[in-house]
Amino acid sequence: MADFTSEVRTIPHNDDKIFAMLSDMSNLERVRDRIPQDKIKNFTFDRDTCSFTVEPVGSVTFRIIEREPNKTIKFSTTNSPIPLLLWIQLKQVAANDTKMKMTVRAELNPFLKPMVSKPLQEAVDKISEIVAHLPYE
Repeated sequence: MADFTSEVRTIPHNDDKIFAMLSDMSNLERVRDRIPQDKIKNFTFDRDTCSFTVEPVGSVTFRIIEREPNKTIKFSTTNSPIPLLLWIQLKQVAANDTKMKMTVRAELNPFLKPMVSKPLQEAVDKISEIVAHLPYE
């Protein structure tokens, strides 16, 4: 197992708005136009799942497996070349000031780990930055 953790990001909204948005994947419709069509294809989603194809990785499906209101959302891959567990932690520190951290746990064999560790860390950092800047209103 290998863990990849983002920096703590600040989101200028209350944790209830952030949790409501992130714990329902059908809200991805609001940001569909921001998804790079040249990199992510066959993008589909509903309340609990999100599927897409990324070259050269292939098809990936995430499913929400746990929701702890205003605190944690956990996702697991149900279809992925590398089994992943992803979770988002929220902590409101003041009105309109919530801290967010994202962690990915990957089942990597010793041969793959050196090749995919850097790209996975970069992906976690980039995704957490995007999540921090989503339109929560």
